[in-house]
Amino acid sequence: GTGSTPSISNTLDYITIASAGNATDFGDFSVSRVQTPGTQSNTRGLFGGARSPDFSDVIDYITIGSTGNTTDFGDLTVARGRAGALSSSTRGVFAGGQLPSSDSDTIDYVTIASTGDATDFGDLTQARTRVGACESATRGVWMGGLDGGSTFNIMDYVTMASTGDATDFGDLTAVRRDVAGASSPTRGIAASGKTPSNTNIIEYITIASTGNAADFGDMLS
Repeated sequence: GTGSTPSISNTLDYITIASAGNATDFGDFSVSRVQTPGTQSNTRGLFGGARSPDFSDVIDYITIGSTGNTTDFGDLTVARGRAGALSSSTRGVFAGGQLPSSDSDTIDYVTIASTGDATDFGDLTQARTRVGACESATRGVWMGGLDGGSTFNIMDYVTMASTGDATDFGDLTAVRRDVAGASSPTRGIAASGKTPSNTNIIEYITIASTGNAADFGDMLS
C-alpha cells in the first residue's frame, strides 16, 4: 500500500559471515534509496527498484568479492519498491512490490552474469508488496504480503529456469506481511512479520514439494 516517504540513504555495508563483528563500509548506491530488495549469485549482488524518493526501476550491482560503489545493471520492467527478490545460480527474479497508488503482481528477471534490462517473467497469483522470499537451486517462493488494506497468507512459486505465471504453493499458518525469508537447499523459512501487529512466528516449507507451512518455533522476541 501507499504511505509516507521514509528517510533514505546511499550506504552499503558488509560483514564477513564466518566471523562476528560490526559492519564495514562497502561503498555507495548510485542514488540514495529505500525499500530496495537484494539478490545474488556467487559473485554479484543485485539491488532492484526502490523509492528514491520517487519509485525507481533502477537495478544496480556490485562484485561481492571487492568493495566499491554500485554500477548500473539495467532497469526493472516496472518502477516499484519493496519487491520480493530471489535467485538461482544464473537468474535474479523480482516479484510484486509497491506502486504509487496500488501494488504490483509483476514478476521479472535478469541474467545475473550479464547486464541489461529485466524481462517479463509472468505474474503473481495476487498483487502484493512486502513479501518474504526463499529459494532452492530451481524454485523460488514468495510468502505473505500486503495489498492495500489486506494482509495475506498466500505462498506462490515459480520454476526459475522457465517463465510463466506463479502457481499457488500453499498457505502460511497466519496472514502476515514483512516476513523475513531464508532457505537451505531444501527448506524455506518464514520468520516474524506483521499481522498487522508484530509476530515472533517461525515456520517452514519443503521447497521441492507444495503444501502449507508448518510451525518451526519462535523468535526470541
